[in-house]
Amino acid sequence: MDSSPPDVDALVEVTAEVFAVNGRLLREGDWLSAHAGLTSARWQVAGLLLDGPSTVARLARERGLRRQAVQQTVDRLRAEGVVTTRPNPQDQRSPLVELTPGGRQALDDLRPLEQRWLEHLAGDIPPEDLHVALSVLRRLRENLDARPVLDARPAVEPGSGQRPS
Repeated sequence: MDSSPPDVDALVEVTAEVFAVNGRLLREGDWLSAHAGLTSARWQVAGLLLDGPSTVARLARERGLRRQAVQQTVDRLRAEGVVTTRPNPQDQRSPLVELTPGGRQALDDLRPLEQRWLEHLAGDIPPEDLHVALSVLRRLRENLDARPVLDARPAVEPGSGQRPS
């Protein structure tokens, strides 16, 4: 294991770049998915259901989102006929969310456009660089999951005028 200290300045730049890329991905995702009647948020949630039914809590964990935000998205998708819910035999309080045939068709219709978009985005990036980026992002996510932000917060609430000891 590497015992050298982390390059916090580089991580600050990586974090800023991830936020910037995320914003652009969401904006372009909204544009791409609009013809299918979706938004980036709805596309993300619906796309997770291609592998089969899931609970709202599991969908939220997978995307690192608040359960309430995913529930609101699922409610919109259900109202639009993209998903449906059914009882969960494992937990009656947490229904299973699944794609409707129309929802699956909307995602199928998006696939060719998504493929061209992704090919354009990755056009001049060597595949090995993409694999390194993926590995780093997964490690960062694992670290975030293992050590929530609460562990790193100062003991004093921001704005209290006191300095943490």
